[in-house]
Amino acid sequence: MQVSVKLFAAYQEVVGAPELSMELDAGAVVAAVRDRLIAQHPELERWREVTRFGVNLEFVEANTPLSPGDEVVLIPPVSGG
Repeated sequence: MQVSVKLFAAYQEVVGAPELSMELDAGAVVAAVRDRLIAQHPELERWREVTRFGVNLEFVEANTPLSPGDEVVLIPPVSGG
């Protein structure tokens, strides 16, 4: 199934794009998006446990199942002043 992924902060910096499209197996959960990006970009590992997730403009838990066409957002902690 195809989902769109919006990236912010560290994810966007490392991946080099604000969004991408990702093909996942049917029945995949939102954490699979994070896990695939970390597998492709190991420098993101430090954000694994502190990343929050959104699907279709709602905050969700890591084990939330995805559907084709969902928009997934990965939100690592941000700091600023």
